[in-house]
Amino acid sequence: MKLLAITSCPNGIAHTYMAAENLQKAAGKLGVQMKVETQGGIGVENELTEQDIREADAIIIAADRSVSKDRFIGKKLLAVGVQDGIRKPEELIKRALKGDIPVYQSGSTSPAANQNEEKKQNPIYRHLMNGVSFMVPFIVVGGLLIAVALTLGGEKTPKGLVIPDDSFWKTIEQIGSASFTFMIPILAGYIAYSIADKPGLVPGMIGGYIAATGSFYGSASGAGFLGGIIAGFLAGYAALGIKKLKVPKAIQPIMPIIIIPVLSSLIVGLAFVFLIGAPVAQVFESLTVWLAGMQGSSSILLALILGAMISFDMGGPVNKVAFLFGSAMIGEGNYEIMGPIAVAICIPPIGLGIATFLGKRKFQASEREMGKASFTMGLFGITEGAIPFAAQDPLRVIPSIMAGSMTGSVIAMIGNVGDRVAHGGPIVAVLGAVDHVLMFFIAVIAGSLVTAFLVNVLKKDIPGADDVKSEAAAAKDMPQQEIQTESKQIEMPEIQKLTDITGTELIEPTLSGETRDDIIDEMIQKLSRAGVLHSASEFKQAILNREQESTTAIGMNIAIPHGKSDAVKRPTVAFGIKRSGVDWKSLDGTKAKLIFMIAVPKKSEGNEHLKLLQMLSRKLMDDNYRERLLAVKTKEEAYKLLNEIV
Repeated sequence: MKLLAITSCPNGIAHTYMAAENLQKAAGKLGVQMKVETQGGIGVENELTEQDIREADAIIIAADRSVSKDRFIGKKLLAVGVQDGIRKPEELIKRALKGDIPVYQSGSTSPAANQNEEKKQNPIYRHLMNGVSFMVPFIVVGGLLIAVALTLGGEKTPKGLVIPDDSFWKTIEQIGSASFTFMIPILAGYIAYSIADKPGLVPGMIGGYIAATGSFYGSASGAGFLGGIIAGFLAGYAALGIKKLKVPKAIQPIMPIIIIPVLSSLIVGLAFVFLIGAPVAQVFESLTVWLAGMQGSSSILLALILGAMISFDMGGPVNKVAFLFGSAMIGEGNYEIMGPIAVAICIPPIGLGIATFLGKRKFQASEREMGKASFTMGLFGITEGAIPFAAQDPLRVIPSIMAGSMTGSVIAMIGNVGDRVAHGGPIVAVLGAVDHVLMFFIAVIAGSLVTAFLVNVLKKDIPGADDVKSEAAAAKDMPQQEIQTESKQIEMPEIQKLTDITGTELIEPTLSGETRDDIIDEMIQKLSRAGVLHSASEFKQAILNREQESTTAIGMNIAIPHGKSDAVKRPTVAFGIKRSGVDWKSLDGTKAKLIFMIAVPKKSEGNEHLKLLQMLSRKLMDDNYRERLLAVKTKEEAYKLLNEIV
């Protein structure tokens, strides 16, 4: 079968590409041909062609913003949130393979199953985030241009930095200001577009412009982003309602280009001019004045709330609500709301990265590798870098990152840190968009250290944390001289390659167990029948004791259960394949498909055990080798491949 997918998140940064990667990997594991189109911040990449769509058996859309489905009429289509693409890629693909998803007909006659999926995503949130995703680039461009113009062309005056009217930099500032004027019309327009598709775009933008222009309804100031949101939803649902009206066939062709835009524009425009505009403008003006006048404990309370919201779900709905609030305040010239948010955004991934550097006994080797990536993502303001840690240990990680973000946010608020662009992390400070840069970095460092300290206090030392390796081979952590020295202390046959201690009688290419414990029993039986064990039950207890310390699933669909016991006669490895996978509580969330069971005598625990782990971890890091192992059909084919592990 051939499947297609589209991934998209509101900001078009991390979640878009994480979902795409996980879907692609899951498809490869299941042996399914898949092409994934990403609709990210830099536009559409790997675009689906007409031929792709024609040949596809089904389409998966994992998105939290509006994605046009017109291309897929007549195709089986599954629409879910982007988080499902990240966390449940195999489940989505299996649903598509089974064919229990509906055929997409059209926007107005969407199948009930897909309507139910979209309801689960919270349609109000999805429409709002669609508008935000298109609005943010205008704020970023406007903020950066104004920041650069002030930094390079501003002159100090009693009122602060001012750019002379005859300066070249005044032109740059004006271009930046022009970008800001599009903010609310774009927000409203693309909220309406998400609701009613193209017919909603024009009335949404017209409504957004009227909302932002107080002169339409006799107000000194506009209705701001609150008015833009109201205009977007009003225009969208007005257009959608008109779109569903039954009209004569002669009028149908002009409905989307004349009737719907004109009528819905009149509805939203007149509603704002005569009913909505002035009251909303008054509310927004009061909100802006209140925020601008915040001092002392009230501003600290706001900073605490914003810091907690940003870090709580690391890019999820709660995070986006706080982010939208700060972004909207930029458009009103209040940069000191976005400043604490910009600090809070980067603290979770940076703090967890530091935690893995400082507390190596608290994290598995694979987590320490993730820590490096997390730290880097934090520098660029990508909060989602913290998600893998939170997913594995939410009760310890989430409180720690919330405490760190709240700390940093409060310091930023006290230090009057401002941010002129709708983004966070040290990258915005480097680009010159942050006011009070020194306080910005003090806030980030302090918050990150709070997170790192709390995580390491709350987490316990992991027994054998340096034992089983994933991305980093075990050989890197134990010098060869130490291994050679210990090998002289016991009289054991020299193991040059894996096949020295395994054979076809210890290989099972089609394991039948359905759970981790079933697989363990099945492989222990292999060892017992081969005469390797004095006592199967005693060795099983050694295996289970090791699993209780921490999972032996090292990721990449690999598990290496191992036991050191006097019940073992000689170092031996059994190998089995479970093609559908079994839940082994892997660090990366993948099911275990390639299982190596290591049995070593108690007296050889300091040598043979580590050497076997090294041999396996080196070779199993090779993606191609793992794929070849999964493809074997017979014991003999498997044995031949295992002979390559030296």
